[in-house]
Amino acid sequence: MDNSDLDKLKAALDHVHDWPSVYPFKFIVPSDNQKIAQVEALFNSETAEITLRQSKNGKYTSVSVKEIMTNAEEVLRYYDNARKIDGLIAL
Repeated sequence: MDNSDLDKLKAALDHVHDWPSVYPFKFIVPSDNQKIAQVEALFNSETAEITLRQSKNGKYTSVSVKEIMTNAEEVLRYYDNARKIDGLIAL
């Protein structure tokens, strides 16, 4: 994603959210305990609300996270860190 795309995404986030705000993240990862733990480790275990749901065939796990974000840049940093996890799909 180039800088102009990031700027557009940041502007869209700022338009929709009044910061600080609870932001909903959603990821799909292979059903591997290590991958799921890597996603969970991205967030504050004290404040994040994390929900896991395994796919019907058990191959993938949906990880939904609600976390308080202070601004759009923080949201983008979380997505940037998440994309380093092999096999992760951010929705």
